Parts: sequence; structure tokens; C-alpha cells
Amino acid sequence: MTANGLLQIGLYFTVLLAMVKPLGLYMAKIYEGNLPAFVRWISPFENLFYRICRVKQEEEMNWTRYAMAMLWFGLLSVLVVYGLQRLQGMLPLNPQKFGPVSPDSSFNTAISFMTNTNWQGYSGESTMSYLTQMMGLAVQNFISAAVGMAVLIALIRGFARNTAETIGNFWVDVMRSIIYILLPLSLILALVLVSQGVIQNFSPYKNIQTVETLNYNNPEMDASGNPIMDASGKPVTEKATTRKQVLPMGPAASQIAIKQLGTNGGGFFNVNSAHPFENPTPFSNFLEMIALLLIPAALCYTFGRMVGDTRQGWAILAAMTLIFVGFLAVAEYSEQSGNPVFATLNVDQTVSNSQAGGNMEGKETRFGIVNSALWATATAAASNGSVNSMHDSFTPLGGLVPLALISLGEVVFGGVGSGLYGMLIYVVFAVFIAGLMIGRTPEYLGKKIESFDVKMASLVILIPPLIILVGTALGVTMDAGKAGVANPGAHGFSEILYAFVSATGNNGSAFAGLSANTPFYNTALGFAMFFGRIWLMIPVLALAGSLAAKKRIPSGVGTMPTHTPLFIWLLIGTVFLVGAMTFIPALALGPVVEHLTMIGVH
Repeated sequence: MTANGLLQIGLYFTVLLAMVKPLGLYMAKIYEGNLPAFVRWISPFENLFYRICRVKQEEEMNWTRYAMAMLWFGLLSVLVVYGLQRLQGMLPLNPQKFGPVSPDSSFNTAISFMTNTNWQGYSGESTMSYLTQMMGLAVQNFISAAVGMAVLIALIRGFARNTAETIGNFWVDVMRSIIYILLPLSLILALVLVSQGVIQNFSPYKNIQTVETLNYNNPEMDASGNPIMDASGKPVTEKATTRKQVLPMGPAASQIAIKQLGTNGGGFFNVNSAHPFENPTPFSNFLEMIALLLIPAALCYTFGRMVGDTRQGWAILAAMTLIFVGFLAVAEYSEQSGNPVFATLNVDQTVSNSQAGGNMEGKETRFGIVNSALWATATAAASNGSVNSMHDSFTPLGGLVPLALISLGEVVFGGVGSGLYGMLIYVVFAVFIAGLMIGRTPEYLGKKIESFDVKMASLVILIPPLIILVGTALGVTMDAGKAGVANPGAHGFSEILYAFVSATGNNGSAFAGLSANTPFYNTALGFAMFFGRIWLMIPVLALAGSLAAKKRIPSGVGTMPTHTPLFIWLLIGTVFLVGAMTFIPALALGPVVEHLTMIGVH
């Protein structure tokens, strides 16, 4: 690691952590209904929405009503996004005359954007019209992020309230998340990104003449614009030459801002934030990386403020940051070390057992190794899934980092809302384990953690591994799953494992060597995304209802403090213990074997 690399990482953490308290305090006031003066002018628009939708702002819900509202809202979102894709050929704002998206891809994308996953088996610039991008995908970026934040706030109220039957109003929590937090931040970020060269227009695509003739293999498309596959599942191609290049246009900046701030991650273009129209400069790259973790980090302070003890929020943030820095160090070291198979011939004719300059395969030169590894670690930690480099081209241990972070449940910062409520589930487990060790009923924030609470927390912990491991097993045993693998062996296993880990963890990034735009993967990953999101939220809301109904007990001499360094390390140990027991065998078959093979060949 060079001094320049350390300086870049240090600057990143300095700016990020400096914004935690002011933004966290602002969000706490929003959810408590104590609107700061500079945003009160928005409240008439909020009230108008309630009147139009016949929402009684002051009427709160118990956890079952809250969950049902969330489920019906999710179903409506899926139907709207699915319908837009299937009908886009007949709808306006489609200058490229794109036809309808295939049923299986439409299903996958509708589930993907409803669940805040933004997994994309398609190429955005050759598949989606501007209307679908804006009304379908960009709108869902706001809604899915707001739903995750609403569920978190309901859980926080469960810890904060005393013998209460309600946990808030779903519609109010979603609306306030959008209009007071996500929209203002997105507007600011979008304007800054436009100043850096990110495009925002409704122009038809531009045809330009290239300097040299390009020879390439052109994939053959069916009537729906999807690649035609041969019997082995590989795209059918034909040789072609051209001296023209098509430059895609569109309203990109507005969608990119919310995709990062809302930890959504879907790219407007196929290569995501490696595309110069999405992420043109080192400064835009820095801002987008800040946006990846900004709200998840600030919500830790929001949590502490709303439960009346900011030390609790700082303790959770410290645990997240320590885990993040450890994984970042592995990613940076692995990519800087490069592949030992590519030995370097030095000036004195001696051979160094390292790749000159580190592993730059699949990375943009304008970002380099440091910012590529930092982005990969942040996007996997944040349940975001956007990429500025190809994870499939990382070294085995470098690729292990995002895979392992998602496998842990993306609780290291995690998605907006979902990351923190996932970490709070681990907190419940940590205090439960500590209670068993000292022979006392476990307590957290004055609430006794009883059998029902542990059962709900167990569901949140157990459901994702079940979906991931069963899905991966199907992928590696069924012909339809193996047909999409371009790299057989350990790396091919990693590609399939990564796909199901990413889908279930609602991340959306991928090892791009897997051809996933097939009926098998579109369907299987669609269900993985749905159950990995919705069927975790329901136990979390049930836990919130259980906690809210309990009486808060004052702390005594036997109460274990949960803001100390000892508890922070206990929490970190709990996260790794659960993750290690669940996924080490699977990781050993993929990136670990690949790493051992790499160093063994050398």
C-alpha cells in the first residue's frame, strides 16, 4: 500500500464519519415529527399526499397491519414495473423503439427493483426505454429504499417505546423517508454529478464515426432483443466490422444519485459505474463512494438518538467500521499484490514474484486499484451492488471480500435501513449469548430478550443461508444452471454462489462471467430476491411489535453495558461466528480453492 493509497482511504473515512452526526440527527428529527425549520415548507405537500391517499397521519399501526401494508405496497410495485417493461414498446419516451422485455426478465427485474436488489441480467442501454428507466426503475429506487428505512424505524420504536401496542404508520414513515431525506440528497448529488459530466437528457442515441475499423463478434438477438443461446447456453454470435459507434443517451444522473444514496445499485448502463457517462471523474467516483455508505452510517446515530442513548449508536457504528476496515485491508493487499503467475522482470534482470503494478485487469485506469478495491468493499458492505470495476477479474482473495461481506448478511453498514436492522438482530443474539454465559435473562435497552424475540431473530439469521445454499446447489447440479458458467471449476462455482448470495442479500452485484439472463436464473434469482427481502422484514416487524409491548426496565448493577469496547468485540465475534459456521464450507470450494490453485501453480 502506497502513501497515496492510504491518503485516499483516510480522506474517504474522514469525510464519511464527519457527516454521520449531522445527518443522523436530522433523520431522527424527521422520524420523530420534529421537522427542522428549513424543510417545513415541504409539509403541505406531505399533507396533500395523505389527503389524496386517505391516509390518517395520526393513526398508528400494530406490527401486523404495518407488515400487511408493506406487502400490498410491494405487490403493487412489482405489477407496475412488470407492466411497464412488457408494454414499453407502445409507450412514449422510447426514442430507440425498444420492444417489450421478455416475461422472465421482466419478472426478475420487477422483483429486483422492488426488493432494493437491482440485480440486472439485461443491458440497460439496449433494453429499457427512458420511460421504463424513470417511472419504473428510478421510482422504485426511492420506494424500496424508503421501505427499508421504514422497517428500521419501526424496530427502533420497538426498543424505544414502553408498553405500546403500535410501532408507527407505514405510509407516513415511507413518505417522510422519501420527501425529507432521499429526494433532497438525490437532487443535490445529481446536480453535482451533472457538473462532472454525468449525462441527463432525453436525446436519441448518437452515432459517431470511429478512427479505426473495429472487428468484433456480434450476438444475435431474438424479437424481444435478448441474446439467442446455443445448446450449451452460450450466446450465438456472428463476425462483423464497423466504423461506427453508438453513444447511449438518457436521464442518467437522476437515477445514479438515488441508486447510490438508496443502496440500490442498478446501473443505467450495462457496465454500471465503470461507464464514463455514469462516473466520469475521480471526484464523481469519490462522491458516489461517499453516497454508498452515507445514510447507513448516519442511521446508527439516528438509532442512538431515538432510543435516548447515542452511545449505543456509536458502538454499532464502531463495530461496522472495524469489520469494514479489516475486509478492505484484505481486498487492497490482494489486488495490489496481483497474480503471482505473472512474474515481473526487474531492471537488473532478476524476477520478482509479483505482478507489476498489481492486478489492473477489469479496472478503470482513472480510478486505479485503491478506489476499485475500496468501491468493491463498500458496495458489498452496503447492499448496493453498483460497481466501478469487474469483480470477476479480482484475485481470488480480492473477490472473496465482497462475497464474504454479502454472506454475513450485509450488516456492515448494509442497505439503508436493512443493514442496521440486520445488525440489531445480531445485537439481540450477542446479548442472548452473554446472558447465557452469566446466567441472567438477556436485556437490551431495558427490554428483556425472551423466547419469541430469539425465535424471530433466528428466522432472520437462518432464512438467507437456506435460500443461498439451496439455490447454489440447484445451480451447480442442473444443466440449466451450469449452462451459464463461462469458467468451469472453482471460479465457476464462485460465480454461481456469488449470484445467489448477491440476490438473497439484495445486493445486485455479480461475477460477470455468469450468463444469468436465462429463464432458469431469472426465475430462481427472482424468488431468492423476494424471500431474501420480504421474509426477513416480517420477523423484524414481529420483533418490533413484541419489544414495543414490553415494559422498559431501568438498568441495574447486573445489567451488561452494551456501549463498551467489550460489547463491540462481542458483537463482531457474533457476526463472524454465525457467518463462519454457515458459509466457510461453500467459500472453501470457491475462492479459497482458487487462491490455493493460483499460488500452487506458481
